[in-house]
Amino acid sequence: MAEHLSEITNTAGPVDAKEELLGECCTIWKQMEECQRKLMLLGTETMLPSDAKLSLLMLQWKALTAERRQWQAKNPEIISTNPDVLLELGKEELQKVKNDLEMMLSTVQLKNKNLEEDLKREKQWYEEQKHMLDTITEIEEEANAQVGPPSTESLEIRESNELKNKILKLKAFKKEILSAFVGFLDEHFPLIEEGGNTKNKNSSAESGVELISLKEILENLINKVVATPHEPYLTINESFWPPYIELLLRYGIALRHPQDPNRMRLQPFHK
Repeated sequence: MAEHLSEITNTAGPVDAKEELLGECCTIWKQMEECQRKLMLLGTETMLPSDAKLSLLMLQWKALTAERRQWQAKNPEIISTNPDVLLELGKEELQKVKNDLEMMLSTVQLKNKNLEEDLKREKQWYEEQKHMLDTITEIEEEANAQVGPPSTESLEIRESNELKNKILKLKAFKKEILSAFVGFLDEHFPLIEEGGNTKNKNSSAESGVELISLKEILENLINKVVATPHEPYLTINESFWPPYIELLLRYGIALRHPQDPNRMRLQPFHK
C-alpha cells in the first residue's frame, strides 16, 4: 500500500487525494491494532491447567467463526471514493498488466523463433536424407539393369565349367605324379639284367621265365585293385623277383594274403 501511495504521489496526483487516502489507511490500521489488542487480552485470561488447551482452541474457533460471519455479512468497501485516486490506481494496475503481457509476448516470440530454426534444420536434414536415398536407389536400379537376375541355365553352365576345370587339373596333377613316380622307379629300380649273379635270378633263368621290373609289379597290383576291388589279391608267380616282393612287403606298400602266402595286394591307402 505504501508503494502504491508513493507511485501515485510521483505521478503528479492531487495533494488532497493523497491526504484523504492516508487518513483512511491510518483509520483502518488503528482498527486492526484494536482488534489485535482485544485478541491478546482474551488469550491471556486465567484458565485451569487441565482445560487450558481445550479452552484456547474453543476460543480460537469462536473468534474465527465470528470473523467469518462478519466478513460474509460485510460488503466490500472501496478504499477511497476520490476519482483521482481510483484513476491512478487503475492506471497502475493496467500498467502492470501491460508489462506482464509484454514480457509474455517476448517469451512466446523467442520460443517461436527457436522452434522455427529447429524446424528449418529438420527440413534441411530431411531433404539431404531424401536426396541420398534417391541417389542410392538409382545406383541400385542401374546395377540391377546391367547385371540382370542370374538364370538357372547360366548357373548350371558355370558349375559345369568349374567341375570340368577341376577334373582337368586333377588329370594334369595325376599325370605329373605318375611321371615322377615312373622316373623314380626307372632310376632306382631298373629292369633286372641277365648278367646278374644272384641265386634267385639264376633259378628263374633256368626255368625260362623272364623277370619283370618293380614298376610292372606295382602296375599289376594297381590294376588288380581297380579292376576287381572285391578281390584285390594278385598271385605271385616266378616272374616276380623275390627281393622286390620283400621290399614292397617290408615297407608296407603291399600286404600278403592272411591264408595264402603266394598272394598279395596293394596297401589300401585310401582307407
